[in-house]
Amino acid sequence: MTLLQAIERVVELSEDSKMSKEFLKKAKTEIQLLAKSYGITERQAILFCICMEKGPFRVDYNDLANHLDMHKISVLSYASDIDALVRRRLLRFRDVRDEDEFDIPTVVIRSLKHNEVYQIPERKGLDCAAMFELLELWFKDLSDGAVSAHELCEELQKLYHDNPQVGFVKHLQELNLSPNDQMITSFFCHKLLNDDDDDIRFNQIEDMFDNRSDFNAAKAKLRRGEHRLQTKKVIEHRCVDGLADVTKYKLTDSAKRTLLAEMSISETEEKLANQLDYSSLTEKQLYFPKDIQRQVDELGSFLQSENYQKIQNRMKEKGFRNGFACLFYGSPGTGKTETVYQLARKTGRNIMVVDVPQLKSMWVGQSEKNVKALFDRYREQVKRSKQTPILLFNEADAIIGKRKNGAENAVDKMENSLQNIILQEMEQLDGIMIATTNLQQNMDKAFERRFLYKIKFDKPTEEARAHIWHSMIPELSDLDIHALASKYDFSGGQIENIARHYAIDTILHGTADNKLKSLILHCDNEKISGKEQRRIGF
Repeated sequence: MTLLQAIERVVELSEDSKMSKEFLKKAKTEIQLLAKSYGITERQAILFCICMEKGPFRVDYNDLANHLDMHKISVLSYASDIDALVRRRLLRFRDVRDEDEFDIPTVVIRSLKHNEVYQIPERKGLDCAAMFELLELWFKDLSDGAVSAHELCEELQKLYHDNPQVGFVKHLQELNLSPNDQMITSFFCHKLLNDDDDDIRFNQIEDMFDNRSDFNAAKAKLRRGEHRLQTKKVIEHRCVDGLADVTKYKLTDSAKRTLLAEMSISETEEKLANQLDYSSLTEKQLYFPKDIQRQVDELGSFLQSENYQKIQNRMKEKGFRNGFACLFYGSPGTGKTETVYQLARKTGRNIMVVDVPQLKSMWVGQSEKNVKALFDRYREQVKRSKQTPILLFNEADAIIGKRKNGAENAVDKMENSLQNIILQEMEQLDGIMIATTNLQQNMDKAFERRFLYKIKFDKPTEEARAHIWHSMIPELSDLDIHALASKYDFSGGQIENIARHYAIDTILHGTADNKLKSLILHCDNEKISGKEQRRIGF
């Protein structure tokens, strides 16, 4: 019997049972299995099962009372059991200031899907990498409101006390910081290591203050450059065009060099990619011609966890490269990037979005080292993730274009060299890479050969345009939708632009008496902006 089957059986038998002896007898085998597996009491096992059924998010005592057909006052006597499940990390309070609502943590659900018992991560004898894996979970709990800043601060102090052998801890203690400043420093290091984020804003550190006035005081000191973490040369203002931006902060080069020495973080390494969590992506309906939809659906099926793993294993058995590279090409606004986002959302894969313009601007300078660092960072993400993330080169025209024959000047040689590095990395890829381009005809043949899947995104058909118009402006009549879809050969991106203009007009001036006339005006303006290149200046 699997854990999920046992939970399902307990849920089924416990409904309207009032925790009767008869129910306990019928479900004895399943309850004991769960209690023994998780190291909890039998009553806690029953409550955990009900929370799984009623959740996994926003479960409260009313849910428990309704399921068991008991008075809420009776169920409140189980509060100590709920507290025990929280300590066991099988539940977490939605808000530490209000212990009446609780969630099942994602890691617990993920373990159950694989018929595994979630275990609290070991906290002693850690190395630096294991410590930052733990910090990633804890800072997620903080942002979710599952722990308070004070509670996390205490947890961190215990963690550092139990792991004095870690170089990061040694150097952190040498700074003689307050517990709260140690937590902020740990957060900066976590964001750089786990999320490739070295551009921290005020809203990201607000959770580290339980008291709003304390946050405002720290914020004022940071703006003035007087915060202890700044005087200690731990963090500094980010510079934009040579000027300090007092709303953005980063670790100093010396802090990276000392605090993160064990993690091989170079102080000259720039932020070349952003990390997108699949759960943050908004669901969006896309409309394609049947042939494109078939290819997108096939790709989505391939990226489903079970299928992907089976194919990976089979490719390895046959001696084939198991890296998967895909090219989305076609006109601007046809849904290439949004398709990547929706595939990631549906298959539970985070996205590492490469900043191609930033990468290009470094070709004379950081050059090969930064490109290699980018792929090294992706390999680290693959190793640490249960679901292989997607490496996205968006608008990749600049890096997959034709190499220059007989390159003589330094810039051309550098570009060729970097393209060769990317080609080599694609050969060794153990993961999922997707590139989007508007200029497929300019792509170097060597790149073309390395893309296993190639999907051409054409402008939508009249039928697809009608669907898009309806989804963007649902109040339009069928007649108006047909008129717009047949008259204007727009991409989905262009229709979205028009819908946004129309929404702004509606907010400012109210709904137009003649919606179609108003939209035709916006459509004609969109056509003009698409055809004319306006010059600015004299």
